[in-house]
Amino acid sequence: MPKKTPKKSKNLIFVVQKHQATRLHYDFRLEKDDVLKSWAIPKEPPTKEGIKRLAIQVEDHSLGYEDFEGEIAEGLYGAGTVEIWDKGYYIPVKFQANKELIFELKGKKLKGTYCLIKLQPKNPQDKNWLFFKKK
Repeated sequence: MPKKTPKKSKNLIFVVQKHQATRLHYDFRLEKDDVLKSWAIPKEPPTKEGIKRLAIQVEDHSLGYEDFEGEIAEGLYGAGTVEIWDKGYYIPVKFQANKELIFELKGKKLKGTYCLIKLQPKNPQDKNWLFFKKK
């Protein structure tokens, strides 16, 4: 009987891109279902417990975008400078789609258990979440 080759474990990636567009913000991206689920965070992501940040869900990005650094040309959506602020992999702990995501981040700056909690929408199109490091 032929030997089974062990399945390669593929780490799920995350990236935070510092994006100097019209306003400085941070794009937080998690690999899920072969895309990068994405949120715009208006202030620097928290590295310590007790700091909560607004995270606005934006359109998914394709895999491969996690390595992008550089200039988005004037006149294009998101025009400005993009640089990688942090990058690594994550371990899902709890994923309730469109409600609550809990995951362990293994990056250079962001380490530990983090949460994204969907805020109660005032309008159906609201995509506001709360992003924070869990105690």
